[in-house]
Amino acid sequence: MNIVFDFGAVLFTWQPAELVRRHFPHLTPTPQAAEALARDLFHHEDWQGFDRGAHALDEAVERISARLALPGDALHAFLAPIGERLAPIDATVALLARLRAQRECDPAGGLRLYFLSNMPAPYARVLERRHDFIGWFDGGIFSGDVQLAKPQPEIYRLLESRYGLEPARTVFIDDMQANVEAARNLGWQAVHCTQPERLDAQLQALLPQRF
Repeated sequence: MNIVFDFGAVLFTWQPAELVRRHFPHLTPTPQAAEALARDLFHHEDWQGFDRGAHALDEAVERISARLALPGDALHAFLAPIGERLAPIDATVALLARLRAQRECDPAGGLRLYFLSNMPAPYARVLERRHDFIGWFDGGIFSGDVQLAKPQPEIYRLLESRYGLEPARTVFIDDMQANVEAARNLGWQAVHCTQPERLDAQLQALLPQRF
């Protein structure tokens, strides 16, 4: 069985409205204003192109600054260290540790761990340096390294082909419904994770009993 983890909001905290509120308090006097600015920042090709490696951070900053009339220096100071601000979610790390232990106790059992994350390459490198548990995975793909991003089916197929994954024996975990549906459309099983503390129970409901 292959278990594929998303990173943001599954394995690492991802709270864009809160990040925006802390960095631009004068522009976000209410929670609604913070949500709106976060949407304007992150739900646009200016950011998404950086996310999948189509352009660099400096170009993303330039584009966002021009579109939203935000100071470029302040925007760069906000975006550049985001990789360092992503904190591990304890419940998911504990689940990952348990699955890793099962895999090591039964190497022939067929349990394999992978990741599939929309993550700009600079942030991915930070996470790889800072968090040893990323080495527990058998492999994975960051969007910023391959110029593809979820929910594009091509990035799921790339993970399949790179690691020989059988769709029917693959369970994908993601916090975004569109990404979950994309996986299911390709024959994968999937878990929509909105509360990481419940993920273990959600996953067990899909796995064969011996896992």
